Amino acid sequence: MRTLTSLGEGESGIVQYIRPESPLRRRLLDIGIVCGTKVQCLQKSVFGDPKAYLIRDTVIAIRNEDAGYIVIE
Repeated sequence: MRTLTSLGEGESGIVQYIRPESPLRRRLLDIGIVCGTKVQCLQKSVFGDPKAYLIRDTVIAIRNEDAGYIVIE
């Protein structure tokens, strides 16, 4: 099982699901992170957290703690 945090800059993956124990699950679903969505890691911040992801033609910064709940293939 691989999560969004495992993506390096320039890598991409397809969302499989968001783990149900995620405190931001509803918010992540609302912004379009659903099963089948392609996600690309664009860059990480100076300290490595958060990372910027390209999701549905929109750049979204997600903290590593929250990205760990997003399972990808």
